[in-house]
Amino acid sequence: MPSMRAVVYRVAAAGPNDISGVEALLEDGLNPKSIVAVLGKTEGNGCVNDFTRGFATSSFEALFARHGVSGASIVMSGGTEGALSPHWTIFARSEVAEDAGRALAIGTARTEILPVEQLGRVGQVEMVAAGVRKAMADAGIDDPDDLHFVQIKCPLITLVRANETAARGQTPITRDTLKSMGYSRGASALGAAVALGELDLQDITDADICNRFELYSGRASVSSGVELRDHEIIVLGMSSRWSGPLSIDHAVMADAIDTQAVRATLSRLPAGSITAVLAKAEADSAGVIRGKRHTMLDDSDISSTRHARAFVGGVLAGVFGMTDIYVSGGAEHQGPSGGGPVSIIVKREG
Repeated sequence: MPSMRAVVYRVAAAGPNDISGVEALLEDGLNPKSIVAVLGKTEGNGCVNDFTRGFATSSFEALFARHGVSGASIVMSGGTEGALSPHWTIFARSEVAEDAGRALAIGTARTEILPVEQLGRVGQVEMVAAGVRKAMADAGIDDPDDLHFVQIKCPLITLVRANETAARGQTPITRDTLKSMGYSRGASALGAAVALGELDLQDITDADICNRFELYSGRASVSSGVELRDHEIIVLGMSSRWSGPLSIDHAVMADAIDTQAVRATLSRLPAGSITAVLAKAEADSAGVIRGKRHTMLDDSDISSTRHARAFVGGVLAGVFGMTDIYVSGGAEHQGPSGGGPVSIIVKREG
């Protein structure tokens, strides 16, 4: 019986427009129409005016257009502080003449355009929850417990969008563009939590978003950007409908130096080579890590998300012995305060 099979590539990037490594994969035989998603780490600041994300997105859109590819999810996360390496993670899938086993499954979905007045509110939670369920169906994942990573790219509020919303008689959650990124990430993460059964929608109110951080998803990774107005969703998990050598599992770091949780997850996976590491990072809102004061939240020059990416990136680089790790900052409702989800994809030996 035929089955689906996923392949994942980590490709170095010399800049936000450097897709030469991906072009080399296509020349070596990767079918461009099998590519369903690209996750990128670009070297911008990761904030509202990080145009490296849009630059990289345009570069991939042009590449895909040349090859007649449409519908691939392109999610760019800005910020490679510290020694994190700019890179692309390419996800492809195809039907193969192999019996299904239990292997990595990939699904994608897009939502409708989010009305600006719903951003950071329960309306966004509901929209994202429906989108995650749609992506799970696309992946052939029935049991939420088999899902180990949910990547969401969500919109933010620009001043123009805020003014347009006010002109329609609606009130945006904030007119602060940077704060809007956090609200959007937070509501999107809670939407993933609802879809995965981690939280009940009826227990979430508008006032909870970016306030009650004890409410979170242990599998969501959300990045906000100016380059879209809807949500792009990528899910990764295990499915008995898929075949191949790739497996995925996840950990939830209790704090920024919780390598024990990461190593425990790694020990559960089959022996083999690391294909990708996907993580979230956030400065602990209490201002301490295991009782010791940190200053990430006191720096008026550099956003705390940039500090956190660099710090957690260094911790994980020490565990895995690699720097091309997808570490995304801004972890509102994505893991406990100061910690965050880490998903690991392994290609088993043999």
